[in-house]
Amino acid sequence: MKLFIIFLALASFSLFGCSNQETEDYVYLFSYFKGDSRDGLHLAWSEDGLTWKELNGGNSFLKPNAGRDKLMRDPCIIKGADGLFHMVWTVSWAERGIGYANSPDLLNWSEQKYIPVMEHEENARNCWAPEITYCEKKGIYMIYWATTIEGAFPETWVPEDDGLNHRMYYVTTRDFKEFSDTKILYEPGFNVIDSHIVPFEGEFIMFLKDETRTPPAKSLHVARSGNLTGPFSQPGDVIHGNYWAEGPTSLYIDGNWIVYFDIYRDRRMGAVTSNDLENWTEITDQVTFPPGTRHGTALKVKRSVLDNIIASTSVD
Repeated sequence: MKLFIIFLALASFSLFGCSNQETEDYVYLFSYFKGDSRDGLHLAWSEDGLTWKELNGGNSFLKPNAGRDKLMRDPCIIKGADGLFHMVWTVSWAERGIGYANSPDLLNWSEQKYIPVMEHEENARNCWAPEITYCEKKGIYMIYWATTIEGAFPETWVPEDDGLNHRMYYVTTRDFKEFSDTKILYEPGFNVIDSHIVPFEGEFIMFLKDETRTPPAKSLHVARSGNLTGPFSQPGDVIHGNYWAEGPTSLYIDGNWIVYFDIYRDRRMGAVTSNDLENWTEITDQVTFPPGTRHGTALKVKRSVLDNIIASTSVD
């Protein structure tokens, strides 16, 4: 009988220990750039998704060397099915490809690679704000970005903003070595950039920016699809206040969405929250980011990842 009680106690400890570990063993990271992005990748971390603290003393984790202009704007990082962190970024204001690298720990990075996703299109002007989303069902990654192709979609062309008139394009890959042909992902009938797509309850949720200048929109919206590569719905209403915003990224915490974004004309970060993706509450005054934080990606990681970063970058 005594042996049984000991066994039961040990089993209970193991059970509840696992439960606590599930809720306490994760934190949040935010990848971002500062200034003109030439110094590369920056990271911040948070316990609650509201208060973000810089890592590595605010210094860069990786300096860019891919592409002609060697920028590292809009760094997007996801944890892949292979256990690696995969990152893509904007290498230039006016090149036809994107940057790529991977890392097991966000400290040691592979050789940087330039992926020429729009080099086949001689009238393509740029490749901005690439992101990656993984489809577990199909076992594929989709890389997507915004490009202006001269002469395409003339019905929404205006001379303002240097005549830029973006749509979203994509490629798919299983290994970041071989890629599908480039295809159009989203054509909502207006100039669109900065799509951020996450899987949720059998759907794919797209946060996006309406980049229309005349009349001015410069606003963030939500669209949905049952398939990673679309088609996606027409976007819903604006999800934030009366200001221009870009670079949405999201976390889903305890049944609530938090969408972070760059309020770029005010040089600050903002955020909204929702429990249904339709009704949004402004929480910009509740979030804090390191000075100079610009367009990036939020992701959930095991605490051990953060602990290793802190241990490896701390100065004795």
